[in-house]
Amino acid sequence: MRKISGRTTGLTLALLAAAAFASVPADARECFKKYSLGSSPLGETNAKFLADESLLQQTDMGVFMVWMTGAGTPGYNFGPRKYRCTQDGVLSTCHAQATICKM
Repeated sequence: MRKISGRTTGLTLALLAAAAFASVPADARECFKKYSLGSSPLGETNAKFLADESLLQQTDMGVFMVWMTGAGTPGYNFGPRKYRCTQDGVLSTCHAQATICKM
């Protein structure tokens, strides 16, 4: 039986670990779902905006602050949102759902 050096074994294990990690889909290790609620007497558009604010505040306050300046969401893909909105008198309420991916 041939002796395997520690260096070769370590390199082999590192390559196997890298291959296993690379085989995991990007969505499985970097994306997550968030849910929020926004209510406003100023209409559905404003309720959706408030729900979006809440999604980002739950994710990362630093990114939320950058988003408020209009500079986007650096480091995150804040993808399409799904809303379910209702009107109760003058109050619009929107439940939001988003898949947010850390880049």
